[in-house]
Order: sequence, then structure tokens, then C-alpha cells
Amino acid sequence: MKNRSISVIGGTGNLGFALAWRWARAGHQLTIGSRSREKAEAAALELNERLGSTAVGGMTNADATAHTDIVVLTAPFAAHEATLLGIKPQLEGQVLIDTTVPLMPPKVNVVQLPEAGSAALMTRAIVGDSARVVSAFHNVAANLLNQDTDIDCDILVTSDDTEARQLVIELVEDLGLRGLNAGALANSAAAEAMTSLLIHMNKTYKAGHAGIRISGI
Repeated sequence: MKNRSISVIGGTGNLGFALAWRWARAGHQLTIGSRSREKAEAAALELNERLGSTAVGGMTNADATAHTDIVVLTAPFAAHEATLLGIKPQLEGQVLIDTTVPLMPPKVNVVQLPEAGSAALMTRAIVGDSARVVSAFHNVAANLLNQDTDIDCDILVTSDDTEARQLVIELVEDLGLRGLNAGALANSAAAEAMTSLLIHMNKTYKAGHAGIRISGI
């Protein structure tokens, strides 16, 4: 494993915090990003206390983006465009991992993909050539990631940049999960849509943590 410099934008939220904890535990250098520096620093302090470390930093989203080579977007869909526009000036070729799912309350258990085709395709349209966009982490429960437990779930990774896609697959494995090459960024629509299906299944079967496994591989 190569030590990576990773910023988690929206890292004070459930998914961002959990990903930051797992990657920091795996030995990567983590920075928590937030609209509020104070909230980012508080989340970083909590992570450091949990890890027995002082390595995790907290910054504004913009500063965190400029500070690292890999940027992970974990903002909710309602804040997706505004958050990207806020960090776009600091993007200079970083790998940008978009975890956004286009959930539109109140019917979050019904697939509602945007006109662009997917949230990830919206991201690429917004940032252009300023980042290498990869889509991942749509179908794993944040509360499971935040526990010291094995997780029975595959992570579908899509991107038009084959090198960036492979890097993210390796980062998925550093979390203790299996990352799978799911092809071009346009295929992110399938993974994003799957989230609404899983929410419906959680409700129907009282599962709580429904995930996906790809058989035959």
C-alpha cells in the first residue's frame, strides 16, 4: 500500500467521517473538509482521539482540496453543485471521488436520476478537466463503515480515467472491502440508482444494511 494524501469534503457527515476513519486507520494521511473550519477541526480531533494519533487535520473544504492529491466528495445531493463550485478553483488534476447519490426527498426509495444521467456525470460537467472524476461508495452503509467490523459488500468503481479508477479500487481494498471495475463513468447511473433499491429493501425486509455482492468473480 502506498500512503496517500486524502481530503474528505463533507467529512463531518456520516459517510465522510467513516471513510476518513477507515483510511486513516489504514495509514493514509487524512484531512477533514467542511464549510466550517471549526466543525472540521472538531471532527479531526474526534478521529485523532479514536485513533490515538495527531495525524488527521481539519480545514475548510477549499483548503482541504488544495492540500491533497485525492479529494473525496461526500456532500448530499442538495449541496452537490454548490460544494463543487466552492472547491473547483482548488482543483488542479486531483483524483476526485464522487460518492453522491441523487436522492430527492421524500421519495428516497424511488430512483430519480438527474437529466445529466447521473450525479457523477454532473460532477464531470462542472469540474471539466480540472479533476479526474471517479464514482464509488454508493451502496455501502456509513454506520457499518464506522464500525470495526467486516462488511459483506462490493464497491462498484466507474471512471473514464483507467488509471484513476484502478487507484480508487486499491483505496477501496484499503478499507477492507472489494472494489470492482465497473467501467465508464456513465455506468455510475447504475450504482447510484441501486441506492434507492437498497433503501426500499431495507425498509421492506427490515434489513438496515443491505448491500450488493457480484457473483462469479
